[in-house]
Amino acid sequence: MGRAKRFRGLVFAWKLFSYGLGAVVLLAVALQLWFFAHVLYWNRFEPPSSAFMERRLDELRAKNPAARLRHQWVPYERISSHLKRAVVAAEDARFLDHEGFDWEAIQKAMARNERRGRIVAGASTISQQLAKNLFLSSSRSWLRKGEEALITWMLETSMSKRRILELYLNFAEWGDGVFGAEAAARHHFGVPASALSAEQAAWLAAILPSPRRYERGRVTAYIDGRVGTILARMPAAQIP
Repeated sequence: MGRAKRFRGLVFAWKLFSYGLGAVVLLAVALQLWFFAHVLYWNRFEPPSSAFMERRLDELRAKNPAARLRHQWVPYERISSHLKRAVVAAEDARFLDHEGFDWEAIQKAMARNERRGRIVAGASTISQQLAKNLFLSSSRSWLRKGEEALITWMLETSMSKRRILELYLNFAEWGDGVFGAEAAARHHFGVPASALSAEQAAWLAAILPSPRRYERGRVTAYIDGRVGTILARMPAAQIP
């Protein structure tokens, strides 16, 4: 009897584990289908917001309940080609050549980080950054990185490079509560996104890593040097 009871207990535990694992797998699959459905929909229609924008708005409203984000969607053709080239030159020079992941840049970043003994360089492509901005949290777990990679694959297999860049430029953060090329151009320079000059575009591309530190065209020695580098690279930058 004791042995039979133990066997039944093991069978029950195995069933419980199997059902639990099955439920987790089903939830994971359902989540990926939810992401993929949004990617397919946003390939044709404008997203109303992004996960990153919603988090930022929550942070601002914790300090000021009346806070609002500055954001206005503009189609690809109404964004200065200077800004498109500047962002590609600064963030993802091989944008048109890779399929979402720049393995050459990843290897270089890993080597550089190993030499320094800490993380000093990243290699996220525009597609990876868009995946993170649209859907994900700001955590740095391996699980989040895996999800980012999967959504990046969804974007690259479902959208053209032109659409990916259009979405990226419309949802990138360019200041405290400032999102997208149109709001950025008007906030920092008082012009529409279509009228940005090469120098203004290079400045906007230069502040992308830390956009809240640079208000209304502020220039530092670092940014000045970065702008010069981006301007030099822009003629060779390929855009869709």
